[in-house]
Amino acid sequence: MTEQSKTEPSKWTAARIPDLTGRTFVVTGANSGLGLATTRALARHGADVVLAVRDEAKGHTAAEQIARRLPGARERLDVRRIDLADLDSVREFAAKLRAERPRLDVLVNNAGVMAPPRTLSAQGHELQFAANHLGHFALTGLLLDRLAATGRDPRVVTVSSLQHRKGTLDFADIDGERRYSPMGHYNQSKLANTVFGHELHRRLTAAGSPVRSVLAHPGYTATNLQNDTPVALVRWLYGRVLGPLLAQAPERGALPQLYVATAPDMESGAFYGPDGPGELRGAPKPVAYAPAATDPENGRRLWELSERLTGVRYDPA
Repeated sequence: MTEQSKTEPSKWTAARIPDLTGRTFVVTGANSGLGLATTRALARHGADVVLAVRDEAKGHTAAEQIARRLPGARERLDVRRIDLADLDSVREFAAKLRAERPRLDVLVNNAGVMAPPRTLSAQGHELQFAANHLGHFALTGLLLDRLAATGRDPRVVTVSSLQHRKGTLDFADIDGERRYSPMGHYNQSKLANTVFGHELHRRLTAAGSPVRSVLAHPGYTATNLQNDTPVALVRWLYGRVLGPLLAQAPERGALPQLYVATAPDMESGAFYGPDGPGELRGAPKPVAYAPAATDPENGRRLWELSERLTGVRYDPA
């Protein structure tokens, strides 16, 4: 397992985020749940935040909600549309952002979908693999040079899940044409996130890049991810039965990703989650990767597949 940050975040809270004035963060899925909580905390500490959202109206509503709580923050919130399940939308978003912002500091790959019936993306890929992994893979590759150019501790934050430990990468049937399970393919997509984050760390480090790849998972957090899934059984079990018993609020669930995004001493490859029993809730602490997430062969195969499916080639240098 990759060596974690040497400084333990003893009961770290968002109040300990340093001053972020002048730093620009891009947060996907910023209009609700973990993304909204992350955006709010970053803005409270002075950051400029690009809210990368699928629904612009909801994005503007979120920005106004933040501005009402934080007078003066509205001009630092930039709402932009992106559909991570559509690679054309990802390219359009990245092209416009690149044209206007020569430097970015942190990309938080947070957005996700969970457990829909088998659905295909605009490019014909299984929706969860497309939105949760391929879209973020493409977005990161298209913005990587803007992150490297900042000179201000640039990072890519990949938001994973406890479920990555239950996932497998079925390279022979990645889109579930022969067998599809809503939760099984969600688990696969979150394992793909984790493999990607670790492989990105390995490649950036080997290339001597200033960009650090770090990962986080939120434990069990009450968000729209569980409540909005169209699969009734998943919605009932995770949203209405287990949620009220075990889930923490988004402001708590966002702490691990806020920590790896902002803590000054963070090392590339670090992976943080909650410190409570089962990593379900609590303050950020270093957590273990599933063995499959750090397997070099999985990293190589997923990277090559992702480059082929997205058409995005990385230049880590």
